[in-house]
Amino acid sequence: MKPLRLTQITDCHLSSTEGELMLGLDTEQSLRDVLNLIQTGPQPDIIVASGDISNDAGKASYERFVTIYNEVFPTTPLAWLPGNHDLPSNMDAVSRRPIERQHTIHGWNLIFLDSRIPREEGGNLPQAELDHLETCLSASPLPAMVFLHHQPVPVGSKWIDSYIVNNADAFFDVTDKHTHVKSIVWGHVHQDFHSTRNAVDLYATPSTCFQFAPKTEDFRLDSTMPGYRSFIMHRDGRIESSVERIADQSYTIDYAATGY
Repeated sequence: MKPLRLTQITDCHLSSTEGELMLGLDTEQSLRDVLNLIQTGPQPDIIVASGDISNDAGKASYERFVTIYNEVFPTTPLAWLPGNHDLPSNMDAVSRRPIERQHTIHGWNLIFLDSRIPREEGGNLPQAELDHLETCLSASPLPAMVFLHHQPVPVGSKWIDSYIVNNADAFFDVTDKHTHVKSIVWGHVHQDFHSTRNAVDLYATPSTCFQFAPKTEDFRLDSTMPGYRSFIMHRDGRIESSVERIADQSYTIDYAATGY
């Protein structure tokens, strides 16, 4: 049976105004470059944007994102979830609203969580989100992939790990009860990461804009290129995953920046 091909993009940090730069980078250009790169490979059945779609949380930024996406992928379903830079009420105001909260496709249960703490950088999963997760997992025996924006485990950089999901134990109390949870996926850390916990694959994905240097004490940008993560998800719960990055492109980025 045909596996599910899912592509994750994350941390686009798109502004409300065309041409606005972030750390010297035109984040619209890098987003377009990543979407065009996805087009050159096997076509995904669905694309998931895992938060920080916007940098300023303005309504116009989400409309711009959806417009850009639809130019490149007019027929491919898009799902999204909010990050710490996002405002869900403005995300919901777009004219063509992406999939949110939960979606079943090709024998997989995709669950999307909101790990924001309003007006803060760090993550938390309030009881309503944990209840949503429990409801979705209890309602279906299908293999499940759970998405959130913040990392529930440390990725090895002291500064970004200070913004970890602060009640990750409660989150794992839910997922550990359900053996059909096969993978947990997030953004936020602007870097490639893979580990396992209790036979569940844990993935983080490069940003479509600037990247954070791994294994650092303090904020530092990395020279690796923007990218995305692809998943091949088999009906029996097996997952194959790889990261693809932009090549042969030059971006103006302020690598001396000490924050953003």
